[in-house]
Amino acid sequence: MKRLISLLKNKFFLVTVVFFVWMAFFDKNDFYSQFQYHQQLSKLEQERDFYKAETEKVNKDLDELTSDKAKLEKFAREKYLMKKDNEDVFVIEHQKAD
Repeated sequence: MKRLISLLKNKFFLVTVVFFVWMAFFDKNDFYSQFQYHQQLSKLEQERDFYKAETEKVNKDLDELTSDKAKLEKFAREKYLMKKDNEDVFVIEHQKAD
């Protein structure tokens, strides 16, 4: 018990404890903020990976469209419903089951 009392009277120990409490709970970069920053970083990294994959996909499609006329025509027909003068286009839409 005497050792505990002498430890609590030690000003260096008290200053150290106050410093760690301040840094852990009251500082701008406390534990909770660090946790939030880590979650935000993970979310941003996932978004980065998604957009990199989408960019690669779009670049691949662009290369195919600029190099092959048949694929360009197929793309125009499927995406923009373009047609030749003497043909009809029928669009069939499937309803999603909820």
